[in-house]
Amino acid sequence: MDVILGILATTTVGIMVGVELAVAVVVNPITLRLPAGPSLSARADGARMLGASMPVWYIVSLVLTSAFAALTWGSASASTAAIAAVLLAVSVIMSVTLLVPINNRTRTWTAEAHPTDWREQVRRWDRLHIVRVAVIVAAFALLASAATIL
Repeated sequence: MDVILGILATTTVGIMVGVELAVAVVVNPITLRLPAGPSLSARADGARMLGASMPVWYIVSLVLTSAFAALTWGSASASTAAIAAVLLAVSVIMSVTLLVPINNRTRTWTAEAHPTDWREQVRRWDRLHIVRVAVIVAAFALLASAATIL
């Protein structure tokens, strides 16, 4: 059971990391270089789409990783998995307190109705997102390590 849970948790977190890394280093830099109208449309659509799916993904990743840490408690991998779970919890807290407020504003912007400092706001989101990506990459590396040292 612990092997299956380790594989499931690692796969779930790994795919989440891949999506978030792609957003950070490919999608958002491309959309930021677009003219205001298309850039705002892309950001708003991404904020709505990913804003609906990513919270579930983050919570499921945290639950699976925490369950893996609990199930393997007392083994060589438990503390590594527990640290990964703590990092995923940090990423959830960062999301709710720092990124979601900006995302909620972004999702309503249009070419006709947006703040004058919209580029600064999305750049702030992008910087915070990079930090969050670093946190979840570290969590993924620790989780993958924990799953292999059972």
